[in-house]
Amino acid sequence: MVMQGLMDSPAWRRAIPPFALLWLAVLALYWQTAAGMAAIWSRSDTFAHAYLVPPIALWLIWRKRDQLATLTPRSAPWMLLLMAAVGLAWLLAELVAVNAATQVALVAMLVLAVPTVFGLQVTRVLLFPLAFAFFAVPVGEFAMPMLMQGTADFTVAALRASGVPVYREGLRFVIPSGSWSVVEACSGVRYLIASFMVGSLFAYLNYRSAKRRWIFVGVSLLVPIVANWLRAYMIVMLGHLSDNRIATGADHLVYGWLFFGVIITALFIIGARWAEPPEEPATAAAAAPAASSAPLPGWLAPALAAIVVAAPAIGLRLVDSVAGTSPGFRIELPDSAAGAWQAAANPPAAWSPSFENPSASAHRSYVDAAGHLVGVQLQYYRQQNTERKLISSTNVVVRADDHQWNPLSSSTRNIPTASGSLTVREFQLLSADASSQSNRQRLRVWQMYWINGFWTTSDLQAKLKGAWDRLRGEGDDAAAVMLYARDGEGDAADQALSAFVQANRDWLEARLAAARERAAAR
Repeated sequence: MVMQGLMDSPAWRRAIPPFALLWLAVLALYWQTAAGMAAIWSRSDTFAHAYLVPPIALWLIWRKRDQLATLTPRSAPWMLLLMAAVGLAWLLAELVAVNAATQVALVAMLVLAVPTVFGLQVTRVLLFPLAFAFFAVPVGEFAMPMLMQGTADFTVAALRASGVPVYREGLRFVIPSGSWSVVEACSGVRYLIASFMVGSLFAYLNYRSAKRRWIFVGVSLLVPIVANWLRAYMIVMLGHLSDNRIATGADHLVYGWLFFGVIITALFIIGARWAEPPEEPATAAAAAPAASSAPLPGWLAPALAAIVVAAPAIGLRLVDSVAGTSPGFRIELPDSAAGAWQAAANPPAAWSPSFENPSASAHRSYVDAAGHLVGVQLQYYRQQNTERKLISSTNVVVRADDHQWNPLSSSTRNIPTASGSLTVREFQLLSADASSQSNRQRLRVWQMYWINGFWTTSDLQAKLKGAWDRLRGEGDDAAAVMLYARDGEGDAADQALSAFVQANRDWLEARLAAARERAAAR
């Protein structure tokens, strides 16, 4: 047994108990992060495979038991610096509720405990099992919009090449036999993540050369993307040719998994043809310990590591000493804005963004003397956490499965104002009312983030500014500001939105600053 072989060595008998205690300390200090990661495994089919990662990683370590028994564990004190850096990254990510980053940091702390306590030689032997542990982190959904766009592009192009006429609006398209849309389940992200994990494991177990391993991993990333494109095209064609009797509803998900299973099985059968024989077990002479660094005595390395990983958790508790949001917190938009803009009775259109659980929100429409009509949507967040945060993959202008509005395009542009240029993210939306083309409405939406007085359209900048403000004790007040106008003939929407921003940038800033002051006073 592996433990029996290792425990025959006095050096391993001294190193294993403090290492186990260090792991327990990390899991105890960051149990909320670990629990959040496991909760995603349970509720998301995309990451259900992550339950297999810990036992597979342990099995991979078990396979190295004979080689580990020939090594002498020697602590690497300089790894404490990396652990401190990872702990700081966890703290920053936790301050702005970036779940994926906190979970990556947690796994990284557990992995870095190995070289810190056992040294670099042991880590080299266990490099792949340790790297494989990162597949437990439920990350990858950020690629969903890009994958959905690629699936829609390929499907439409393939249908047209097959002689089927297609009318496309964003991620939705209409063919003579019916209408289709590319939603999250059609993105193929779950195929991609599963193939990446299984392909990496297959390459490690079947190849010895790094070149063959990397080639197979690259193929395991490319194949599910192309397979998902073909799957989407085949499902639409099956529905079209059968007058929508098959490959619709839940059937297309079943057909998709069957098709994916066939493709991946074929990939592994082909890959097995180039399998290489297993590596020869390392001998004790070949694994003589290096003297590149002076090890710390006994329990000192894990004790110092425990102090290092405890610091971020303690720091978070100090930062979180600020009181939470009062239940009565509100944000208000008055009857009059700047530049003679007055409240309007009706909005430009029946549209609202999809932002979850804001601390407060406000919606009002304004019209000027020239008849420009602009809607204002404010989604305000403070004391953000995993349940309530501004920047999230679920907080969007229009959801992919929205049945009322289709997103047509998005871009970024600079708008000149008296206080300097303001960058906005512009979206063009089309109503989904298909009763008649004349009833369909077009909207232009300008979106910005306000982070404690700082304007940006970048999710990353918003997160970094929020983390920096919280570290300085200035809170994490932030808001999504969305202005929208109905697109008519010419550039009517552009004129209306530009006129409103030029007249009301400072007014919007004052509204948001006043909301922050009222919230802080409660």
